[in-house]
Amino acid sequence: MIYTITLNPALDRTLWVQKTKPDDSNRVEREETYAGGKGIDVSKVLTNFGVSNRALGFVGGFAGEELEGRLLNQGVSCDFVRISAETRTNIIINDISTGNQTVFSASGPQVEPYELMQMIHKVEKLEGPEIVVISGSLPPGVSPEIYRKMSELAKSEGSKVIMDADGDAFRVGIRGFPDVIKPNVHELSRLVGGDLEESGQVIKAAQDLREQGVEIVLVSMGAQGILLAGEKEQYLATPPAVKVENTIGAGDSAVAGFVYGLAQGKSLKESLVYAVAAGTATTLRPGTALCEKEDFVKLVPEITVRTYDVESALDSASS
Repeated sequence: MIYTITLNPALDRTLWVQKTKPDDSNRVEREETYAGGKGIDVSKVLTNFGVSNRALGFVGGFAGEELEGRLLNQGVSCDFVRISAETRTNIIINDISTGNQTVFSASGPQVEPYELMQMIHKVEKLEGPEIVVISGSLPPGVSPEIYRKMSELAKSEGSKVIMDADGDAFRVGIRGFPDVIKPNVHELSRLVGGDLEESGQVIKAAQDLREQGVEIVLVSMGAQGILLAGEKEQYLATPPAVKVENTIGAGDSAVAGFVYGLAQGKSLKESLVYAVAAGTATTLRPGTALCEKEDFVKLVPEITVRTYDVESALDSASS
C-alpha cells in the first residue's frame, strides 16, 4: 500500500476575476474549491492513475468535513486524525487579464499534543506500507521533529520514504534518512543555506545531501526539468515547451509521477520521466486542478533525458 501524509491540508478556494483592482470592488467571475495539501495532491494524482493509496493527515471542523467529502467523491481513500481546530482555507486569485496567480496561504490550525500522538500511533500501525510520502508544511503546535520520527517509523516497517518539505521541517526531516527527497531549487537553496544559481551548484548541493544519507535527490527546476542524483545514476529530464495555465501542484504531481513509476516496477530513469510528465501535465490545467492521465500519457514520449557528468559539474561549481 502507498500512503501519503499531509499534516496541514487545506481547502483551496480558487477565484477568477477579470482584472484585479486595488481599493475597488472586484467581481468574481468564477470560483471552485479543491481539497489541497502536498500529500493530498499526490494521493489525488495516484488515484487518477488508478493506483491504490491512502491519504493520512489532520482534519477538523466543517472545512475538514468538506475536504474529506471532496476526496471521497474523487475516490481517494482517507484515514485522517480528527482535531478540535478548523482545517485551514487558502485563497487563490487568478487575474484573467494578466494570467497572474496570487496565493494567500493560511498558517493552519493548532494541533494539540494528544492529537499529534494519535498520528504517531497511526503511522506505527500502517498495514503493508511499500511507499510513504511525507510532505507539506507543519501546522502550529507541531515540531519539525515529527518528520524525522515519521520517516524512521515508516522505514522501520520496511517502507520507502519520500519527503517533500521546506525550511526546518525539511532540515530536521532528512535526519530520519528518507530514501528520496524532492526539493525545488528554492527549497534546496534554503536547505543548504546559499543561492544556487548555476547547474553545477545545484548538482553539488544534491550530492552533499546524498552524503548525509539520502539515497536519491530529485531537484525540480520548473521548465528546465528535474535533476536526479543517485549513487550510480545521474539524470536531467526536460519537458517540452507547453502553454502553462497553472503551476500550483506541479511539484506534487511530479512526486506522484515518480511514485507511479516505482509502483509499476520502472527504473529510476523511467520513473524520472514519469515525474516530469506528470508535473508538466498539471501545468496544462487551470486553477489548482491536477494532471489527468490522458495528458500524462501524451507527454511521456516527449520528455528528454540525458546523463550528466558529476565530476565536471562539481569542478565547475568549485571554480
